[in-house]
Amino acid sequence: MVNTSQTMKVIKAILSNPQIITVRPSINMFLYNYLRKFRVKDVGGNLMLHSHLPPLNSKAYSRFINEHLLVKGAGPSHAQIGVTNACPQDCGYCYNKKRTGRVMDKETIIRTIRDLKEIGVFWIGLTGGEPLLNKYIAEIVETIGDSCSSKLFTTGCTLTKQRAIDLKNAGLVSVSVSLDHWKESEHDKIRRYDGAFRTALDAIEIFKSIGGVHVSVSAVLSKEMLNQDLIDEYLHFLEGLGIHEAWLSETKPSVAASWRKELVITEEERAMLIQLQDSYNKQGKMTVNYLGHFEDAQHFGCSAGHKMVYVDAFGEVSPCVFIPMSFGNVQETSIKELYTTMRQRFPTESSCFMNKNFEKLQRHSGSQLPISKDLSVKLLEEIEFGPLPKFFQLQYK
Repeated sequence: MVNTSQTMKVIKAILSNPQIITVRPSINMFLYNYLRKFRVKDVGGNLMLHSHLPPLNSKAYSRFINEHLLVKGAGPSHAQIGVTNACPQDCGYCYNKKRTGRVMDKETIIRTIRDLKEIGVFWIGLTGGEPLLNKYIAEIVETIGDSCSSKLFTTGCTLTKQRAIDLKNAGLVSVSVSLDHWKESEHDKIRRYDGAFRTALDAIEIFKSIGGVHVSVSAVLSKEMLNQDLIDEYLHFLEGLGIHEAWLSETKPSVAASWRKELVITEEERAMLIQLQDSYNKQGKMTVNYLGHFEDAQHFGCSAGHKMVYVDAFGEVSPCVFIPMSFGNVQETSIKELYTTMRQRFPTESSCFMNKNFEKLQRHSGSQLPISKDLSVKLLEEIEFGPLPKFFQLQYK
């Protein structure tokens, strides 16, 4: 049966960006096959496919078409910025665990955001630490503007209804609240913080109550949940929360505690999660958005250091949040220059860089993370990058 409402939403999105018709037919067919795996949701007038893309009817999505499809833009499309490293919670898998230095001030963060937008970024995720602990967070969101989509990753700590309204009024498009388990005791244990579960649920309800912001849960799936077939039970719990999306990833080998092969997701497990995502999305209720699906060889692959950039709270520039390698600091050198240097060494490939190469990084890391630029370059001499994922095969053909 044809879903008339969904069809009209997609038509509305296409009509808001008619220039997409001039994109190469093979690219348009690729995008059609990718986009149809999700259901469009109207959130306060924003037509959302999922939170890793801008709204389909936004200026940010138009920039994706104009700057990355119609031309083969050399710049990044996605970036994440750590706006603070402070956090009341203490997750063992946290990718910022060993990062230290001089925290960026507000002016440096804002300048970096503007520079990232100038070189092609149309989606920015604000992370930490706990980004709500930065008192300028609403002003930072406002700087991102409507030509770039904004997503906030938060534990919910210190959130109030007025703070959520301020973020919405500043232009926040999407929020992802961290929630790793459906059992209160388990989530609090993972987060090493009493009350983490209740704090997350309160934050979800606050953002739902103000309306107009796409609300998702960010979940880091443990090997235990995968091995015991608990993901279905977890997703059923999340569906009951009335959120727009479950944003899923697995524990990445980004810190020493995770540098064990038995903790890294297998291809079979990744394929299972992709299948689970697709089956849930056919129901048209809560969107399931699994990172391993976006990074699949048949889609966009691993864009670390190429289309993805991470600037941590201390200004260190890494290929992505999960790769503890630095290519310089924005407090000393502009992000434009640092990105150009990094991109020369990071072609997009078909599989996750860290899942594949963490053992090589482990040999070079010592006790300091992220590893320095010199060590990062030396490490990359040992790396063999795989074939391009399907999107980039078509784009660079």
